[in-house]
Order: sequence, then C-alpha cells, then structure tokens
Amino acid sequence: MPELADVVERLERAAAELRAGELAPERAAALIDDCARLAADASAALDRELRAAPGGPSADQLALGS
Repeated sequence: MPELADVVERLERAAAELRAGELAPERAAALIDDCARLAADASAALDRELRAAPGGPSADQLALGS
C-alpha cells in the first residue's frame, strides 16, 4: 500500500493536469477515476498511520456513530 505522502503527491499531480484543461475527455474521465481510487488509498494510509501512532486511537474510537 502506498504511503500517505505518495498518495497526496499523486493527487496533486492529477489535479494540476485536470486544471490545465488540455486533456481529452476520455483521459480526463480516466484521471478522475484514478483520483477516486487514490482518495480511497489516502484514507486507508491515514487510517494505518493513526492506528500505528503511539497512543493512537483504538478501533472503537475510530468507529462511526459510537
């Protein structure tokens, strides 16, 4: 699994490509799909970092609606 900093860097590059406005519609759509996958990777990486941190939250502290 990628580290959080790597995922953030990849998302920033993708955002810059999209903002440039020079992509073909098909390429832009594929890049948006990649961004969604990268966002999921970032969420997983952040969760791993939080759980691995000394004094980090326990599983029940991270549960929604608790």
